[in-house]
Amino acid sequence: MVRRAWFLVMVCLAALTMGTAGVSALETGKKGPDFTLAGTDGKVYSLATFKDAKAVVVAFTCNHCPVAQAYEGRLIELAKSYKEKGVAVVAISSNDAKAYPADSFENMMKRAKGKKYPHPYLYDHDQTAARAYGATVTPHIFLLDGERKLVYAGAVDDNDNARRVKEDWLKDALDEVLAGKKPQRAVTKARGCSIKWKSKR
Repeated sequence: MVRRAWFLVMVCLAALTMGTAGVSALETGKKGPDFTLAGTDGKVYSLATFKDAKAVVVAFTCNHCPVAQAYEGRLIELAKSYKEKGVAVVAISSNDAKAYPADSFENMMKRAKGKKYPHPYLYDHDQTAARAYGATVTPHIFLLDGERKLVYAGAVDDNDNARRVKEDWLKDALDEVLAGKKPQRAVTKARGCSIKWKSKR
């Protein structure tokens, strides 16, 4: 099982060399693009939903990717621990559910309920949010400050294995933002499975 899991991870990482469907990365300092997306809890969310948050973590993720799964617990804990500090975490799945049924909205609802997500899990059915932010893999993190400007983009930390993490890039960036500072490290390389773009027909 362990060998198979690592094989899947390597397949996902290999996919990073593939095309990104013409997606351009959102530059730091730019306003985070707004969105209007349905959540697995039956509500509709936009950036205005989090208007009182001191910072917003927008995490592009999905159900099936083993790398996204490896970070799932860390995002859940981060959402819980930083909620009291005024930080909102929102997860978004943008994958083509027709090609990857595990990422369907129905399965998103099941996963969010089963894992007891403390944060909203939204379905980017037409992939406009992923394109607007320049997301390319799952997970891909975008941290917006109090003015909803992008101040950090990339990976959660420096190792898919939680026990081997040496640098908590997202947490460091969050702490700096909450202290009224700009993150010293604004960009890191996001690692994971490529977002499954819908084919143009």
